[in-house]
Amino acid sequence: MRVALVYNQKKEDATQQLMTDEHDEPPDQSRGALSILKANQQPSPQQISDRYAEWDTSETISAVQRALAERHDVSMIEADENAYERLRMERPEIVFNMSEGLYGISREAQIPAILEFLQLPYTGSDPLTLATCLDKSRTKEILSYYHIPTPAFYRITHLSELAHNKVRFPSIVKPLHEGSSKGIFNSSIVRNTKELENEVMNILHRYDEPVLVEEYLGGREFTVAMLGNGDDTVVLPIVEIKFDSLPNNVNPIYSYEAKWIWDTSDAPLDIFACPAELSPSLRHEIESICRKAFSVLHCRDWCRIDVRLDANGVPHILELNPLPGILPNPEDNSCFPKAARAAGIGYNQLIQIVLALAAGRNGLAATSPSSFRTTN
Repeated sequence: MRVALVYNQKKEDATQQLMTDEHDEPPDQSRGALSILKANQQPSPQQISDRYAEWDTSETISAVQRALAERHDVSMIEADENAYERLRMERPEIVFNMSEGLYGISREAQIPAILEFLQLPYTGSDPLTLATCLDKSRTKEILSYYHIPTPAFYRITHLSELAHNKVRFPSIVKPLHEGSSKGIFNSSIVRNTKELENEVMNILHRYDEPVLVEEYLGGREFTVAMLGNGDDTVVLPIVEIKFDSLPNNVNPIYSYEAKWIWDTSDAPLDIFACPAELSPSLRHEIESICRKAFSVLHCRDWCRIDVRLDANGVPHILELNPLPGILPNPEDNSCFPKAARAAGIGYNQLIQIVLALAAGRNGLAATSPSSFRTTN
C-alpha cells in the first residue's frame, strides 16, 4: 500500500537543554547543560526546557519509516502548516499517524481531523478521543461516570480557586493538557498549602493552561499497552515502574527528570519490570479496568494506560495515552515497545500490526498480519 508517515520531529534534544530565559530558548552548549543536570541530579523545573518533549526524535521517525517500508511504499509528511496540502495532493491509501502537534488543547486531534476531512484512513484513535484523553480532567470525568477507579481530582484555572481545593494531601500537580511527563517534576508532589500554591502558580505561568490537582496514590505503578479493536483487543505484558531505581531522596513518581534526564540510553536506569510480578487477581483487576477504559473512551488500534494502586492495593487509572511513545532502542526504556518485546513482538512487527489493525477497520488489505498472538 501507499502509506504516508505523518510526524513531528524534535527541534532539539529536550533532555539536554537548560532554559536561559522566559522564552524557553535552549543554550548553545547542550552537552554542557546535560552535564550540569546530571551533576545536580535534581534540576529545578525552571532549568529544564520541555517544549518539544512530546515530539519524536529523528531516530524514532526513521525506525518507523523502515518498519513500514518493509512491506509498503512510504512517503514522509511533517505535521506542519504544509501538511494539509501535501496530504491532499498525495492522497495516500492510509496514514500512519504519530503527530503530536504543538499548539492548542486539541493539538493531537488536528492531523486526524484533516485526514477525516480528506477522507483518508489513518492509524489510531479519532479526533474526539485524542482531544478528550489529552484533557486529563475530562478523561477522569468519563472514567468516574462509568465507575472506573481514578484518583480524586480538582481542576484549577485561576489561583483564587485554590481556596476551594477539596483534594487531600499529599497531592500531585500536573498541567491539564500535556503528555510525556511534560510539566511533571520531582516538585510536583505537594504536602501542604504553600507547596500547592507554588506548583499551581508555576504551571499557570509556564504553560498558560489549567492545572490538575490529583490525590497522590502511594502504591505500585504500572503502564498497560493495548493492541486491537473491540473484543479482539489484546493486553500486552504489564510493565511496572520500579521507583527504588531512582536517585535517593526523590519522590516515587515517573517525572520528567526520571523519564528524560536520569534515565538515558548510555546509562539506563533499571526502572521497569516486564512482565510485572502480579498475583492473578491483581493482574485481572488491572486488565479489566484498562479494557473498560479503552472501550468507554473509544480508543482504536492501540493505547497505553497508566495505572497506580492506592493504599489498599486497588488499581486506579491515571490517564490514557492513545498516541503512545515508541522509541525503538531497547535501552531507551520506551514502555510500549518493551511490552511488545515481552509478548514476542519485535519493533517492526509492532508497527506493521498497528497499520494492519487500522487497515482492517477501514476495509483495506494490509500485507502484514491482522491477527497476532502474545506470550502473555
